Amino acid sequence: MRGEEKADGSEALALRIAELADSKAAGEIVVLDMRKLVSYTDFLVICTARNERQARAIADEVKLKLKQERQLLPGGSEGGGAAGWIVLDYLDCVLHVFTAEARQRYQLEDLWREAPRLELPDGPDGVRGHLYGAAHG
Repeated sequence: MRGEEKADGSEALALRIAELADSKAAGEIVVLDMRKLVSYTDFLVICTARNERQARAIADEVKLKLKQERQLLPGGSEGGGAAGWIVLDYLDCVLHVFTAEARQRYQLEDLWREAPRLELPDGPDGVRGHLYGAAHG
């Protein structure tokens, strides 16, 4: 059973992953709370990249910053190349970076439509996205 302290930590981690993806101009960022639905993770962070190169940049940024800030490495990493989908598994949080075509094909949000979505905070200037000057880290 997951403790409240761990759940709070996993929520903060999910929000940080979303923030890092946002800093690399990821689109359509969604954080799904999976705690009452599955036992293998607390949160899914899902985002869209314009292309495979941007998808790799998003995944690389998340890996680098979480290693620097929290000494965290993903327990598993899959995808890349022509797959159009990169997965970083941090156990309590799993990041899915899709190209638009792959996101449409797999439709994870539809698969987990009953999962509550976390509200993502705006940047200091009231908007999200590094293209608008709200880059973080």
